[in-house]
Amino acid sequence: MAKYKVNRAAVRHCRELIRAGQVVLDSEWGAVQPDADSENAFLEEHGWDDYPKWFLGLTEGANDETKARHAFAYGDFTKVHRSGLIACVYRAAEWRHKDVELAAHRLLQELDKAHPGAKDD
Repeated sequence: MAKYKVNRAAVRHCRELIRAGQVVLDSEWGAVQPDADSENAFLEEHGWDDYPKWFLGLTEGANDETKARHAFAYGDFTKVHRSGLIACVYRAAEWRHKDVELAAHRLLQELDKAHPGAKDD
């Protein structure tokens, strides 16, 4: 099983987006998460400097400028999706990647605090 470390640059980027209100509070992650075509289009336009900022996990041992290096997407290359953070928490917990799980959980809590409409009443 692959091992991941937390991508600190992605955590910072996610926090900046949350503070700026660049969030989607209600979406179906399976329908909006980046697919291979959208990843390729983003890479072509923005390059490898911006691509990693959208993934909370970095695959240990994988080369930096490869898609295999980047895991646990939390947004759609424009906004943070609450459902994306939930998916990151769930997937990381399921596969016991505790550091990524906790980073995603903290970001989810920050999003909910900054945007109370995301909470269930």
